[in-house]
Amino acid sequence: MTTDLTAQSVLFPDLADKSVVVKLEEEWSSSDGGGTLLKGIDDALGLTAALAGCLRDPRQPGKVAHGFQELLAQRVFGIALGYPDTNDARELAEDPIHKLLLGRDPKDGAALASQPTLSRFENTMQSTDLYRMAHALADTVIERHRRRLGKRITLDFDPTDDPTHGQQEFTFFHGYYDTYCYLPLIGTMVFDDEAEQYLVCALLRPGNSSASKGLVAVLSRVIQKLETAFPKARIRVRLDGGFGNPEVLDYLDAAGVEYVVGLQATAPLKKRLQRAMGTARRLSRERGKTAQVFDDMLYQTKKSWPHKRRVVSKAEVVRLEGREPKDNARFVVTNLKNSPKRVYQIYTDRGDPENRIKELKNDLAMDRTSCTRFLANQFRVLLTAAAYVLMQEFRFRARYTEYARAQVGTLRNHLLKLAAWIEVSVRRIVVHLPRRFPGRTAWLRIAAAVGGIPS
Repeated sequence: MTTDLTAQSVLFPDLADKSVVVKLEEEWSSSDGGGTLLKGIDDALGLTAALAGCLRDPRQPGKVAHGFQELLAQRVFGIALGYPDTNDARELAEDPIHKLLLGRDPKDGAALASQPTLSRFENTMQSTDLYRMAHALADTVIERHRRRLGKRITLDFDPTDDPTHGQQEFTFFHGYYDTYCYLPLIGTMVFDDEAEQYLVCALLRPGNSSASKGLVAVLSRVIQKLETAFPKARIRVRLDGGFGNPEVLDYLDAAGVEYVVGLQATAPLKKRLQRAMGTARRLSRERGKTAQVFDDMLYQTKKSWPHKRRVVSKAEVVRLEGREPKDNARFVVTNLKNSPKRVYQIYTDRGDPENRIKELKNDLAMDRTSCTRFLANQFRVLLTAAAYVLMQEFRFRARYTEYARAQVGTLRNHLLKLAAWIEVSVRRIVVHLPRRFPGRTAWLRIAAAVGGIPS
């Protein structure tokens, strides 16, 4: 059996009572009709314009066919719509919706940038460009929420692995992840007790980096921005045990912010927990189930801590059916005044930011860092971060719909991946979408939120 890849129609003789013919002939059409909402959101935020303003274009103006702002927007919109690779540019160059998103006439406008052009663009990035872009990304997100009620802002930072498969710069073998990789650092912020963690930082780091590498510098910049934008807000920092080193703790003390940071269960700390662990074992035996005992202490390491700090402990005996009871000792260092149980609950609430990392990797392919140059890969991470900021704002605009907590992949599949036919006249560009699709009501509500006028 041979396949004709140039065919313009496909016959399915047994698919229904009548023969079904599928024709691949609708020239002015797209599968990304809902992407017009992304353009409205980007215009409201000014995100791609702010990021492009950080870049210095070394090319000769008279020879430029695609400006840096257009190239950057093409990549950000493409990532958001499910095209993380520059290889997709060949098929999307004449897509009418993608041309419309960049302000070009969907029919007669020039084709979008090709894969080689986009690859050259990514590889022109210098460290100063990326530094300014990181600031612009954080500034845009913070300014978006500056007028909101924010009595408390909680910052969470998490490392993650980004496996590498080639000759990328600064890829190293990491024993914990058992692979060659990069080690990105992701920072998010949450207002009061809201569910959403808004991305504010995405930093690519070499694979041999410690968990806390670069954290103090990033924290310093972000906290300074937040204190300026929210002078009356309390700032809280939550970090897991990999960040609990003296440099980070000393900085947090000096910064005057609230913090709760995981600590490694060292032998001296476990020794201090013996009595509480004994109580937990007794309660577990009596109740026949898992038991927990929370306590706190003033603790100081012999050499690395300049003074005593409050350490909250959890002595837990885990009892599962068919298994022997197992001791589980956990410690966090904090300057919060809450009860030990409440402090530990505040710490464990930090688990949800890991879902943001899953969205970045699974739905937006943040780990598609296959460029040889490290700086080009950092640029890709920032492009993905920008696409995620747009999708988070998309989700925020959907907060009164059934998509208020939908994952990025669901938002894209239900509200952006819509078949569209484009009609262009002298006065109007008409995007024809299906009359019926699952997210129609939510789509109309979001369209109104970004400036669409029902007609």
